[in-house]
Amino acid sequence: MTRHKLYTMSVASVYPHYVTKAEKKRRTKTEVDEIIRWLTGYSQEELETQLEKQTNFETFFTEAPQMNSSRTLIKGVVCGVRVEDIEEPTMQEIRYLDKLIDELAKGKAMEKILRK
Repeated sequence: MTRHKLYTMSVASVYPHYVTKAEKKRRTKTEVDEIIRWLTGYSQEELETQLEKQTNFETFFTEAPQMNSSRTLIKGVVCGVRVEDIEEPTMQEIRYLDKLIDELAKGKAMEKILRK
């Protein structure tokens, strides 16, 4: 089994796209950061350090302080695939994050995005 190219991409290389996607729909970088912190348990300072270090997705999720147990409530389709059906753990984490950013860009309320 080959590792997916996404695993070795840095989170920092994709992060600006998350922010741009949110801002195009009148959402904010602060909300993007809140979503990432909710999902991973990183503090804002730890998140910024990971971005500065150009940490790849695999390491970013493996080293996350506390992956949110409510992330399993994230359902839906990203890139034509149901996130809840993805079997490879790292890919599922990446797609959970993609789905949360999609929900933000679609105008969903933060409480719903954060499964409160």
